[in-house]
Amino acid sequence: MHKPVRKAVFPVAGLGTRFLPATKAIPKEMLAVVDRPLIQYAVDEAREAGIEQMIFVTGRGKTAIVEHFDMAYELETTMAARGKGMEVLEATRAVPGDIITVRQQVPMGLGHAIWCARAIVGDEPFAIFLPDELMIAHKGGTGCMKQMVEAYGEVGGNLISVLEVPEEEVSSYGVIAPGRQVSDSLTEVTGLVEKPPRAEAPSNKIISGRYILQPEVMRVLEGQEKGAGGEIQLTDAMARMIGTQPFHAVTFAGRRYDCGSKLGFVEATLALALAREDMGDEVRVMAERLLSGER
Repeated sequence: MHKPVRKAVFPVAGLGTRFLPATKAIPKEMLAVVDRPLIQYAVDEAREAGIEQMIFVTGRGKTAIVEHFDMAYELETTMAARGKGMEVLEATRAVPGDIITVRQQVPMGLGHAIWCARAIVGDEPFAIFLPDELMIAHKGGTGCMKQMVEAYGEVGGNLISVLEVPEEEVSSYGVIAPGRQVSDSLTEVTGLVEKPPRAEAPSNKIISGRYILQPEVMRVLEGQEKGAGGEIQLTDAMARMIGTQPFHAVTFAGRRYDCGSKLGFVEATLALALAREDMGDEVRVMAERLLSGER
């Protein structure tokens, strides 16, 4: 029986420089795709998967992230008096103890950010969410992390989410070296390669921002030397664990939007707006009008 995955780490200390000047005073994780900030999409995905405790690894200027999940007394009182909109606010409210914050005082990479949460993670397996990787399930399907938790129940160990991309795109991502195919969506991982040349890529399955890792990774990160960019890389630590513990990849049945880039953010906003029952038809007409050059 595998230990349940009850905790998740959200590294949200980044500066969001690719979205300046919008992120000068607003954390990039609070940028809204239609009407929900990126961090809420990630937390909702975690809750769907049965995650009980959210650990935010924050930095300076990130208080708005925690406040988003706090009670807003004046706003809630006004909305309740008007008799509308409360269900929207209630969806953002955290149960006391659900959210814990840890400070990453020096930006030393993703691996270091995860290591900052070691005391709270303790000796338990834990999930990791990169909030600017927006993972949207197919209609009627389940979220990425729920799919991963279900796979974890079968094989345990360490898991990463992957997506298949055209071969000409592999050099832009971290790619897995696949081993045995356990099922249609579950693949053994024998290695990790960061941004390989197309001709040398071991597969077209890219790492896509969701992880379930065993607590031993914290001990690996403890002694991890700086890697690419002079930072402590999570990928390097995971690569060292392959062969010592079970390691699998879950191919996500859904869509990924790279909201760390401006184009990906615009694509996500348009795609989710088109899929909304309350605005999809109007957005489609608007998009067609803009594409045709009409006013």
